[in-house]
Amino acid sequence: MLIGLFVILAVLVILAIGLYNRLVKLRNNRENAFADIDVQLKQRLDLIPQLVEAVKAYMKHESTVLTEITRARAAAMQATGINDKIAADASLTSALQGLRVAVEAYPDLKASQNFIQLQEEISDIENKLAAARRFFNSATRELNNAVETFPSNIVAGMFGFRRETMYDLGTEQRARAEETPKLNF
Repeated sequence: MLIGLFVILAVLVILAIGLYNRLVKLRNNRENAFADIDVQLKQRLDLIPQLVEAVKAYMKHESTVLTEITRARAAAMQATGINDKIAADASLTSALQGLRVAVEAYPDLKASQNFIQLQEEISDIENKLAAARRFFNSATRELNNAVETFPSNIVAGMFGFRRETMYDLGTEQRARAEETPKLNF
């Protein structure tokens, strides 16, 4: 009887250790996924001053667009923590979208080789960011599933693991994404 109780207790301890280790791995995987996003965000932040300089000569009357991009970039550089960086990224993405709209009125700018190259580099980074965000959300979903499902939720609660937020568009970006595209032929 005492041996049976000892075996059951040993199995429960081994199970708890296994669940804890799995939760730690999932949390670390999520943090690593965000580090990948951070690298892409840094590259984008480094390209933005070059883009703004390339555009300044052409867009003398569009200073508010450039000011908004500069402000959003500064906020993104000062962001700390995952949630702050997500919010700053949404703001910067919105400001860059405003630049894309304003550029349409400047055919000489759109033909500038320097601008075209910068636009291609930023487009490449945006694609890499999208892939990194998907990976981050996948890692976050795995962690959240482990934190919320039985029996790992017991171990998660004991050791302070909690549900984490996904990387989302933000309300302004979501509203734009849900708009019907306007096609001009």
